[in-house]
Amino acid sequence: MSAAIIFVLLLVLMLTGMPISISLGLTVLTFLFTMTQVPIESVALKLFTGIEKFEIMAIPFFILAGNFLTHGGVARRMINFATAMVGHWHGGLGLGGVLACALFAAVSGSSPATVVAIGAILLPAMVKQGFPNKFGAGVITTSGALGILIPPSIVMVMYSVSTNTSVGALFMAGVIPGLLLAAFLGFVTWNRARRFSYPRMPKATWAQRAKAFKDSAWGLFLIVVVMGGIYTGIFTPTEAAAMSAAYAFFVAVFVYKDLSMKDVPRVLLNSANMSAMLLYIITNAVLFSFLLTHENIPQQMADFMIGTGVGVIGFLIMANILMLIAGNFMEPSSIVLILAPILFPIAIKLGIDPVHFGIIMVVNMEVGMCHPPVGLNLYVASGITKMGITELTVAVWPWLLSMLVFLVLVTYVPAISLWLPRTLGMM
Repeated sequence: MSAAIIFVLLLVLMLTGMPISISLGLTVLTFLFTMTQVPIESVALKLFTGIEKFEIMAIPFFILAGNFLTHGGVARRMINFATAMVGHWHGGLGLGGVLACALFAAVSGSSPATVVAIGAILLPAMVKQGFPNKFGAGVITTSGALGILIPPSIVMVMYSVSTNTSVGALFMAGVIPGLLLAAFLGFVTWNRARRFSYPRMPKATWAQRAKAFKDSAWGLFLIVVVMGGIYTGIFTPTEAAAMSAAYAFFVAVFVYKDLSMKDVPRVLLNSANMSAMLLYIITNAVLFSFLLTHENIPQQMADFMIGTGVGVIGFLIMANILMLIAGNFMEPSSIVLILAPILFPIAIKLGIDPVHFGIIMVVNMEVGMCHPPVGLNLYVASGITKMGITELTVAVWPWLLSMLVFLVLVTYVPAISLWLPRTLGMM
């Protein structure tokens, strides 16, 4: 009964158009004041202790690093390197876009940032070279979603905060699925370009490739700094985030000099705004999780589902469907913070590895970012391409279908996610 009241209340508040963070907070306070005897002091205490986790500090730092990289010319150099490597294949610039998104995802941690950084430069160039607007939009909208799967990833940090799973293990678990999804998206791009005879670029010489690599090396080295530092134990994921922010500032302002010192306050303010928004959602989600735990709802749901004999395969089907439906109405951070505390205990009782389940959630979030009505990547791409959301939705379908096939693969082949962190001794 408690569970039904909580979820109906949350749904009604969200349907009014109220921001999800406020809906979460109001649901908790309404339920606590009217239906339980929980002292309000413990709620205030939970507000502070809930976000007192060291891992949460990684979020503002990764946002700041992403903003410095987006404004600092790193994306342009990565595109030049990517197109030099694969531009001569069918759909050259499109394939370059997939590779550039994968590279930028490995330094930014955010999907919308990846779409903005790569799309703003690449889409006009693709149209100029003779690609249909829809093709370019489809490539960038879906490839930009790699931003939350290829580590570092802000969504993985959120999952870690919600479930106390190792951030380092999650980051390493995202490497192979991220590269595999990039290959899936690249294949769809190549196949469609070959079928419709889209333009190719002249094959770059090894000297041109070496120059492109040299130009982009400062940006690419950030991947080594973050992932190498975490793997070798030189620093934690949170410290890696702080390092990446400092490094991105240094590269953007002093190496590439695409960002002047007077632009830095604007980047800091944008990052602070985004961080405050996410931290406000996290704070209210922590309260929501506290309420669920207090009412023993996740444990009751876990016992009920196991009692029905649903099994691992059935549970994963239901979890995927639930997360894909949630992707229609909410953005990734909110979905992870609301659903992880509910689904995670069930997954653990069924013997599903917490790191594997985290990757399944992240891939579901990727799909959600590429379809309406609230797909963040769609709205970002719409702003760049000046295309309507309906037109964009039609444009992304071939890539979106490949993402759904990939979701099934990742869900039922745990080794794709778990082989690398196990090999590196991180779990």
